[in-house]
Amino acid sequence: MPASPAPTVTAAPSAPAASAVGASPTPPAAPARALPAADSAGPAVGFDPDEIRLDEPTRSARLKWVVVVDESLDPGRAANAVACVTAATVTGVHGLLGPGAPDADGGTHTGLPWTGCTVLGAPRATLAALRAKAVAAPGVHVADMPAIAQQIRVYTEYLAAMAGRPADAHDYLALSIVGPRNRVDRLVGKLRLLG
Repeated sequence: MPASPAPTVTAAPSAPAASAVGASPTPPAAPARALPAADSAGPAVGFDPDEIRLDEPTRSARLKWVVVVDESLDPGRAANAVACVTAATVTGVHGLLGPGAPDADGGTHTGLPWTGCTVLGAPRATLAALRAKAVAAPGVHVADMPAIAQQIRVYTEYLAAMAGRPADAHDYLALSIVGPRNRVDRLVGKLRLLG
């Protein structure tokens, strides 16, 4: 993840609500549970500064980035799954994003992945096996979206649901995989672009 630890996040307590005559004020909300700080060891997968070549085709990058999504998902759920695993990947792999892009009017547009990112489709049943192979491959970063993530709206409930399931009980909606180009190519094999 990032080279320095991420800040711990908590919710600020809310101010007491205005009270009606004779009613007691609403007690302040309890602060949200703090999120653990990110691993301060830094990413295991990423680009060194001298490897970031914005002036070369994406195929010349040492690392390849693919997202594999359950091809049976409706477009909205597929887009959500892809967005979630790519967000997790950008924070977990150093050097994926290029600099902001100024336009002719002086506005700046957020930097995009200079490496490119291919989005592939696969049957849901193959995603767990693909994840297992990718996690076992040296030098490969994997971000996943278990199906239960789209069923739960409170993050602590998601954490509890994940903690209560063995690894082989998960089915996945999407995987984001970054690693050496030849290794990633072998992992995704003959998968086709999401259509």
